[in-house]
Amino acid sequence: MSEVVERVAVVTGAGSGLGREVSLGLAARGYRVFGTALGAAEVAEVDVASDGAVRLEVVDITDSTAVVSWAEGVQNKVAGVDLLVSNAGILTPGPVELLSIDDVRHEFEVNTFGPLRVINAFLPALRTARGRIVQISSITATVPLPFNAASGASKAAAEVFADVYRAELKHFGIDVTIVSPGSMRTGGPAKSAAAFENLITTMTPSQRELYGDAFTRFAEQFNAKQGEGITALDAASQVIALAEEQPAPSRRTVGPDAAALLRAQQTMTDDELNALRLQLVGLD
Repeated sequence: MSEVVERVAVVTGAGSGLGREVSLGLAARGYRVFGTALGAAEVAEVDVASDGAVRLEVVDITDSTAVVSWAEGVQNKVAGVDLLVSNAGILTPGPVELLSIDDVRHEFEVNTFGPLRVINAFLPALRTARGRIVQISSITATVPLPFNAASGASKAAAEVFADVYRAELKHFGIDVTIVSPGSMRTGGPAKSAAAFENLITTMTPSQRELYGDAFTRFAEQFNAKQGEGITALDAASQVIALAEEQPAPSRRTVGPDAAALLRAQQTMTDDELNALRLQLVGLD
């Protein structure tokens, strides 16, 4: 009788939304899953939902010491890591003129530097297993949208690192796949709507005169499109399929709107693409 080889996965941002569904889906496929969450309530809920197959910890991925400590703890429990899904991310919407540099810097700390901390911390175990890294990005890293610069730019920077990792880690047998989702019905839209409302209500009168109407239309369009997006469960199923596809794809989109935007970026003129961007955020 052949020995059953345990597969190990690590997922960041696994306490809710896409990360939660990816973690549960991987556990259902027999993976032993470790991941990060934002709070103890998420840790407890996923533990129950997975019958203990998904082990989350509250880890701040902007804290290098915390990431290294968590990674060492996981790697002490396993022989190697077969799959790392770098999923954790945030969204800081707003006109570039009104975004504080501190808020933009925090976006990069989470969306760009966070993946670097996590990936580097787990590379010893990934090398051992000749594993795969899946970097969850966003289609807005390829097709930037107005009022979404911080998210798109930080995700685009993370994609550059992922592309370079792919080349640098190839001789270790480690594959790297970039996944660019579009709109999803996850916990994200509620958080996004709150962020939009917070910015609108804190605008000064002069800022509201400059951007209030346009940003309100953008928020309405964004929330509507998120509500029309694919479910987190459907998106997770696609992510898991890509994570196990052989040979490993370099880049893929998830969701019909992401695929449509990618086609537009590849086929439209710059003027046509700019017009589409304005249309998508209600500024046409």
